[in-house]
Amino acid sequence: MTTIPRGARGRALLAADLARRSFAPNRASTRRIGAEVELLPIDSSTRCIASLTGERGVLPILRRFGASRCWSETRTEKGTPSFHLPNGGRLTFEPGGQLEYAAPPAGGASLLADDIRSALEPLRRYASAEGLELVAAGIEAERDVWSTPRQLEAERYQRMETYFAAIGPNGARMMRQTASFQVCLDIGDADAGRRRWRMLNAAAPYIIAMFANSPRYDGILTGHQSVRAACWRRLDPSRTGVIGGDDPVAAYLEFALRAPDMMRRTRDGRYRSFGDWVDTGDATLDEWRHHLTTLFPEVRPRGYFEVRGADAIDPAWCIAPLALLGGLAYDRTALADALDALHAPGDVLECAGYAALRDPAIAAVSVQLVEIGLQGCARLGRGFIAEGDLAFARSFFDRYTLRRRSPADDCRDAAASSAA
Repeated sequence: MTTIPRGARGRALLAADLARRSFAPNRASTRRIGAEVELLPIDSSTRCIASLTGERGVLPILRRFGASRCWSETRTEKGTPSFHLPNGGRLTFEPGGQLEYAAPPAGGASLLADDIRSALEPLRRYASAEGLELVAAGIEAERDVWSTPRQLEAERYQRMETYFAAIGPNGARMMRQTASFQVCLDIGDADAGRRRWRMLNAAAPYIIAMFANSPRYDGILTGHQSVRAACWRRLDPSRTGVIGGDDPVAAYLEFALRAPDMMRRTRDGRYRSFGDWVDTGDATLDEWRHHLTTLFPEVRPRGYFEVRGADAIDPAWCIAPLALLGGLAYDRTALADALDALHAPGDVLECAGYAALRDPAIAAVSVQLVEIGLQGCARLGRGFIAEGDLAFARSFFDRYTLRRRSPADDCRDAAASSAA
């Protein structure tokens, strides 16, 4: 194991590692797009997240469904269950039993949307017939976290839960009850990478607002459009949020060094920042790379940019975030226009999750981003998005964003109708 030198030499080593592994540029013309789609497996009789095992468990249902589709069951590097699909996609589980489909990167939004729909829509129909609803929402709505046990026993999750418990309950809620729709974008060349990084971080609050889909928690409507976003804001500010600046590597290095290393403690039980461990000469490059996986900013660099802010949405609508973010990131004119339209990153993060598009200022910028992004997506051409998919993406934004609504408002409308 490579020990990280103390002081400036150590920081230079870590900056070089980030530049090579997390922010590595690629060809500016590359327009691959990927997604990680999370769903909540809800037992239709109990309305709780279903157990992974047992007669009505999630794993037996997936095994029966996957047997006729050439799925192969394996284990992840953490030792948790995993299914590999013939198309290169993978189904895994979050600590509370949430299901995650990691789609293989595609050359365009339409190809990726087709993959997501073909993988998940038949599975959802099959699971529903078996008494399991694969729900697209940002958080488990009917139970508090104390009624939702952690189902995966990997050491990583045990350490994370211990660390977050010292701060409050939101770490447990995030781990056991939340679900998201994450979009993965190529970095591009060095100049494009810096501009995409700035734009995506500045756009993060508006992505949260547009796709807010978790207004209900523990059986009641809350004041938040996205309870999931509220959990992230209170989880641990040292490892969440947005990261600005014109030098992504330098900014991310400082962010990562300030965050406590949740995987180990001092002899007297305290957590120290990773930078403190480096300064004492007690950190290795392997520990650094593991530490990076425990950071959860709204845009995470992983050799590509992972945009993490959207609540889980119905896979039928998956083309909407793909078209929007693909257009904003990959069309040069749209990228420039978006940077002009956006405010300083981070200044409306809290409001974005609470009020979402009910806030007039957030709604106005969101409408601008939709117009810029969809125009950019159209300019990318049919090789990136088919005409029908672009029209369907527009129908999502016509139904929600342009009317100053997010999917959370459907839940509120349904509750109001029931009360009437």
